[in-house]
Formats: sequence, C-alpha cells, structure tokens
Amino acid sequence: MDFIPHTKADTDSMLKAVGADTVEKLVADIPAALRHGLHGIPRPLSECELLADLRERASRNADSDGFTSYLGAGAYEHYIPSALSHIVGRSEFYTAYTPYQPEASQGTLQAVYEYQSVMCGLTAMDVTNASLYDGGSAVAEAALMALAAREGRSEVIVSELVHPEYRQVLRTYLAQRKVTIREIPHVDGATDLKTLKGRVSGNTAAVIIQSPNFFGSLEDMRACEEIIHKAGALFVAVVNPLSLGVIAPPGEYNADIAVGEGQPLGNPVAFGGPYLGFIAVKDELKRRMPGRMVGVTLDRNGKKGFVLTLQAREQHIRREKATSNICSNEALCALSACVYVSLLGKQGMVELAKLNIARSHYLASKIAAVEGIRVAFKAPFFNEFVVESDVPLKKINRYLLRNKVIAGLDISRFYKGCKNMMLVCATETKSPDDLDRYAELLAEVAAGAAKVKEPVCEETVKGV
Repeated sequence: MDFIPHTKADTDSMLKAVGADTVEKLVADIPAALRHGLHGIPRPLSECELLADLRERASRNADSDGFTSYLGAGAYEHYIPSALSHIVGRSEFYTAYTPYQPEASQGTLQAVYEYQSVMCGLTAMDVTNASLYDGGSAVAEAALMALAAREGRSEVIVSELVHPEYRQVLRTYLAQRKVTIREIPHVDGATDLKTLKGRVSGNTAAVIIQSPNFFGSLEDMRACEEIIHKAGALFVAVVNPLSLGVIAPPGEYNADIAVGEGQPLGNPVAFGGPYLGFIAVKDELKRRMPGRMVGVTLDRNGKKGFVLTLQAREQHIRREKATSNICSNEALCALSACVYVSLLGKQGMVELAKLNIARSHYLASKIAAVEGIRVAFKAPFFNEFVVESDVPLKKINRYLLRNKVIAGLDISRFYKGCKNMMLVCATETKSPDDLDRYAELLAEVAAGAAKVKEPVCEETVKGV
C-alpha cells in the first residue's frame, strides 16, 4: 500500500471505523501468496524494450498484413481510404461519449445525424438510430421491437442461415421471455421457403432473414416478404451494407426493419471489435426504436441545431416504458462509416460492390477448375461462397498457412451437415494475382503435391 498517500492518522481512523486493529488483520482472509507480492512478474522495462517485446509477441500472430486472408463471415477486409483517419481524428467529431448536453455536443450530434442520413439512404428505410453495439445486438433488438409491435404474439422465426453468432445473441436476449424461437432450414445454400411458408403463423411476431446470408448466398427477399406479411408478421432483413451498392435495399422489398453489421464501412477487421450495429425501420415503427436518435431543429434565433430526439431509453424514462435497456451507441465507428460512404459517394459504392462481385466470382471459377474441390451451392452470391472439398480441410488450411494464406472458415463448426466445407471471401483487397495463387495452392493440395508441415501458428489453424 506504499503508493496510497494516507498518513498514519488517516489509516488509524479508517481501521477504527471498520473495526480492525491493523492493516494485516484487515486483509487476513486474502491468501498469503497474494498479500506478500506477486511472483512471475518480469522486471520493469524501458519504453524501447517494451515496444520491442510487444512487436516480437505480435509477430507470432497471423494477420492480414503478413498473410493473405480469405476469411469473411461477418468481418470483412476492405481498403480504407487514408483520408478517413484524418477526418475521423478531428476533435470536432471524434469523441464517442454520450452527448448529455446537446448544446455543447454539436459536432458529435451532427456526425450522428449525418450517419443516420447515410444509413437511411443505403437501406431505403425511413428512420435509423445512432447505431448499436454490433450486428448481433441489432438482430436481437429488432426481435424485441417486433414482439412489442405485435403484442400478443410470442414467436420469432429465424433462418438458420442468419449468422450463427447473431442467432446466439438472439437466444440470449430472449432466454428469460416467454418467446419461442423457431429456425428454418436451408436448401442448396438458401432458406427453405416452403418450410417458412408452413411455419409462419398468426403467432409469429417477426421473421428474420439474412441476405447475403452466412453462406454468402443471396436470398429471394421479395418472396420472403410476401410469405411473412401474409401472416401479419414483421419482416426483419439482415444485410451487408456494402452489398447495397448493387443489391436491392430492404426498403425496396418492403422490409419492416433492416439491421446488420456496419464494420465493412470504413472500420478495420479486429478481433471482436469494436464494431457497429445498425438498425433502420419504417416510419410507423420509429417510436419503438432502441437507443437514441439525433434530429435537427431551429433555435429561437432561427439557427440550425442538432438535438437528441425520441429518447425512449431506460435512462430517460421509467424503465418499464423504455423500448430497450441498451444505453450506448458506437458513435466513433458510426462516424467512420459515414465518412467512408461520403468519400466513396454513390457511384463509388456501386463500383466497389461490383468489384467485390467480380473478384469473388473470378475466384469461384478458378476453384471450380480444381479437381476434387468445388463450389458447394448454386445460389447467386455477393463476395463470399462455400467451397466443398474431397481433400481434408485441415490439410488445406495447414498447407496454405505455410504459404502465408489463410484459406477460409470451416463451417462445420456451426453446421453439422456441412462437413469438409469452408466459407471463402474475396473482396477488392485481393488482386487477380492473389486469386490465381490461391487456386494454384489448392490445386497443389488436391494433386497431392503439397507436403504439409506443421503450421506457422497452431492456434491460427484451430481458428480456421
């Protein structure tokens, strides 16, 4: 306790108040090993030594700087323009803390307002909020909204091709509620609409469909909408915002709620985040939106100002009347998304989406030419797709990893019926030469030419 600046009189007074004679008696229940110093802690390091140590430790990891990664599954590697960090770093915008005093937080509020405008434009929905934690929380909050809007209904239907982690978050959110969650199976890489039609009922509050789905395939969202609305349920569309440069946005096929992960918009891939959940709704659902929204108004002098509006959060009204107990947003990540879309512009978003389609389909065609390895499903896809292999995936992953390539995600971790299948993603960050090399390495493994040695990083192999 040497670092605590209490005098002996201070210490004696506090000990007397808690009924202890000495500090030793106060902490007597703590194991002696913890009371008498920590063992195994290395010696203090200078800043130079510490940086060198951290760099050495970091070099043991397989990252997208030193390896070519074809992982996707909800976290996508995209090129982030250099200008973005300079704009996001301006002091007028970058604080992500809650703007409790709107008059003193105009920069933050304007940034959120512009983000909301961007997301409404991308999704073709009427209203969006200031963002949520991530894609998983956005899916769960959408389900809560639907259950509140369809009072008396106690069922949520979700496609099993919605991201497995999103579905896990959904189950966690609804675990203590008297709500039934039903999952719809898939056929040839897309949701089985015949099963959906047979299961949706007058007790269904919401149906959640993802497109592109977890396999990368595009769903027939217009057919889904017809089935869902015929039963009076709300349609929750989970989308990749980058794909909306070329794929019809949720507002065009009459989705009630659009949600997703905003990480592809100017936020780097990171191990768990921070990421950015977005949620956008039809106008009639705006008062059931979770979190906070920013609006624009005029003050008494006629000057434009930004304000928090429709704050139906548990921090602002009686808890039982709150739309949700989610009490924060990802303002800095949302600002990055807003700046990213603004830098690209409308045409840039279209061209980038087309480039993603071109790169992924080129890779799929190269893989299809490799004997023993094939594209698993016939459904159209955006920038990722499932590959099925006669060669054990462990062998493929280890060999490619030795060549500084991360091959893809083994989806048997999530789907028992998908043995020896992996999800492969190719974005604009992969050059034609990269894609050719990937296919060549696969061909070497398939032909038995690869002598697979121990991987560079065993833990990385376990992860892929």
